[in-house]
Amino acid sequence: MKKLISAILILALSLATLTGCSAAHAKETAPKLRIVTTIFPIYNWVVNILGEQTANAELTMLLDNGVDLHSYQPTADDIIRISSCDLFIYVGGESDEWVEDALQEATNKNMRVISLMEVLGDAVKEEEVVEGMEQEEEEGSDDELEYDEHVWLSLKNAAVLCRAIADALGILDSENAALYTANADAYIAKLNRLDARYQESIDTAAYHTILFGDRFPFRYLADDYGLSYYAAFVGCSAETEASFETVVFLANKLDELGLPAVLQIETADGKIARTIVENTQAKDQQILTMDSIQSTTAKDVAAGASYLSIMEKNLDVLKAASG
Repeated sequence: MKKLISAILILALSLATLTGCSAAHAKETAPKLRIVTTIFPIYNWVVNILGEQTANAELTMLLDNGVDLHSYQPTADDIIRISSCDLFIYVGGESDEWVEDALQEATNKNMRVISLMEVLGDAVKEEEVVEGMEQEEEEGSDDELEYDEHVWLSLKNAAVLCRAIADALGILDSENAALYTANADAYIAKLNRLDARYQESIDTAAYHTILFGDRFPFRYLADDYGLSYYAAFVGCSAETEASFETVVFLANKLDELGLPAVLQIETADGKIARTIVENTQAKDQQILTMDSIQSTTAKDVAAGASYLSIMEKNLDVLKAASG
């Protein structure tokens, strides 16, 4: 991978040299800060923390075409943007293994880097396999721990991470540090209010268990509010087909617990969820979709998508699923 990243960077730098005169001409009006993010939640947090300074920054979201974190590979343009940026923010899990090699090729030696999982430290959870899940074939050492990457799906985590982003921006642009802090304070207050609404909804719900006929990237959210869950696959699973045993187990759980809905994530085709419902006694459970915010596109951004609005919609889905 390192050789591939190096080759991509050399090619990208060579192409950039061909337009050197244009770049030099534009240097006087270049944005003050060059910020590169991987996924949409990070991008949207940065927009809110920059506030009125967003127009004075060059902000890039790498995963902007619907490809999720688990299958993304950087392009030559991506590598050159990372190499020369002032601030690079990424998740930091197994799906980001390519980042280490990319950073070694960085041309901006003063770049600041934020790994969400490093910021969260001990709050990062090991990947969990619950009863009834399809178990993937193990790779590597049996002692090797796998961690759940979906840290952005906790509003509590988001508040911590936004503070770290504001601090980094303040170091890079001390003139506007107070603005970034104030913007972060205001945004974190919104996160906290939505967090309280989640807790109130769960506290008054008829059911405190959710069932996914799909991958389950919502462990951080479930743990935040004391929800139990069943699912076909772990959050980072690459599996797309569930075994008969898994389908029957989940269908029986629906019957046993009397749950009103089967959940899935935004990229699902609904096949597994429908099959689960068809194998229940009642056969009338709703199939509802929660957004894991992994496949948000540039088109969605242009249409006004935001982290908070998506999480608000997820709360509405949870209310319907928990009664």
